[in-house]
Amino acid sequence: MYNRPEQVLEQYELEIKSVSKGRESYICDTSKGLKVLKEYRGSAERAGFLADMLEHLKGCGLSVETVIRTKEGSPVAVGEDEGKYIVMDAFSGAECDTKSRDDMLEAVRRLAELHNAAASCPGEVPEFVKADPDSLLKFYEKHNRELNKVKNYIRAKKKKNQFEVIFAGQYASFMEKAKNVTELLRKEEPEPDIFGFCHGDYNQHNVLFSKKSVTVVHFDRFSYQVRISDLANFMRKMLEKNNWNTGLGMDFIRAYDKVHRISPQELKYLYFYLAYPEKFWKIANHYYNAHKAWLSGRSIEKLEKLIGQEEARGRFLEMFYHFAL
Repeated sequence: MYNRPEQVLEQYELEIKSVSKGRESYICDTSKGLKVLKEYRGSAERAGFLADMLEHLKGCGLSVETVIRTKEGSPVAVGEDEGKYIVMDAFSGAECDTKSRDDMLEAVRRLAELHNAAASCPGEVPEFVKADPDSLLKFYEKHNRELNKVKNYIRAKKKKNQFEVIFAGQYASFMEKAKNVTELLRKEEPEPDIFGFCHGDYNQHNVLFSKKSVTVVHFDRFSYQVRISDLANFMRKMLEKNNWNTGLGMDFIRAYDKVHRISPQELKYLYFYLAYPEKFWKIANHYYNAHKAWLSGRSIEKLEKLIGQEEARGRFLEMFYHFAL
């Protein structure tokens, strides 16, 4: 942030007590409680829609961060550097514990409540928020091409490092799984009712537990897309941290379904999201785009951990396949 945060904060009906530097943001102690000031890169229209949606969620009884409007009623402030900034409520609390079944299940229930509340928001959904109905298929097709590119790059190398040897040995197996999911998805015609307002990055870091409430924060990547993608994102991260425990995975699905009924097609899409080897692509893509003259031991460690969990992941997916499809 090039200009002093106080200059931006002058545009708000806030009495500033102190300002401290946070992670890519400023923490502001104000007359109306703690606020977060950060740079905003989206459009004013998108910020306005987010502000209205968060107010709606709050009005439905959910504890979520909300956008503070300027004295002029704008969801964003423009600084002297012409940069755009946004001020939101700040919340404290412990992140969702990935070893606590109670924490994780409560986070799933909160997600379902969020989806229910968002579905009751009045008015039309603007086009700039909507995702392409075929975005997931296009996403996986792009992933497949990128995996093939990494394979070709490694195959052409005469001398391979440890990561490349491991990747080359695993590529065929993971690519077959990727193609199988892509083919299943290609046969699906998404129904309109499986789309909805999504958090976009629902994970343990964005669900805060305090004595007073469970708060959902960081809606920066919100969109209107396949609703179950939020649950899939959360489940994948939690199951990776719990060795794809089948009982835990099914508990997640049941907990969400009790609050927000999962349709048959949503179950299929949940399977697609979880069955696609997203982590294998992510590790390979990071390797390919990194400075290859220096190989991080962390990359090898992540790849080996992924391979070590694949048998457990396969058992979960086999059970879920018969349940969902």
